[in-house]
Amino acid sequence: MFRRLALTGALALALLGAAQPGSAAATHVLGAAQPASAAGTDVLSVRGAGPFRIGVTQRSLADAGLLTGIATQPGCPIVRAGATGEWAGKILLAFRNGRLAEVGTATAPPRSPAGAQVGMSWADLESVYGRRGHLIHNAAGEPAYVVHVGARVELFTGHPIRAGAGYFQVGPANFILRNFRHAPPC
Repeated sequence: MFRRLALTGALALALLGAAQPGSAAATHVLGAAQPASAAGTDVLSVRGAGPFRIGVTQRSLADAGLLTGIATQPGCPIVRAGATGEWAGKILLAFRNGRLAEVGTATAPPRSPAGAQVGMSWADLESVYGRRGHLIHNAAGEPAYVVHVGARVELFTGHPIRAGAGYFQVGPANFILRNFRHAPPC
């Protein structure tokens, strides 16, 4: 887990560069543009973030110029990429068989629709979600906080040097939870 989080963080920094704090750009809430002053911060939901909607094709995002740092592995159906535009430096993407299956972040913002974000303790997440979420562990004993929303999840995984959320990801439960419990397939 810590190796995967460190790799994700290094990939994010290498591919995406630093986010631009204080940007007055429009903010996306469930795909609808709102002025930054109206929404406050970017929101990452189980539907995705802005144009990065779960299920959208990699090709359509690439054709729109919204992807950077596309990383493929021969024989692997998972493709990783960074975002451009307003989401640059804020989110990482994973495509399975050409469709967006995961949007994740190691930064704050974005936040969940309920207001949870990277940097919160497990107790903070519990206070935000109450009975809607719960703490889980993988085979290595590493904790994560999961919130089910239909067939999709919000998953907050650990941080390598402190307790609490270091990475926040959304997508189909079968993809996100399998990767957490058993490590990504390739």
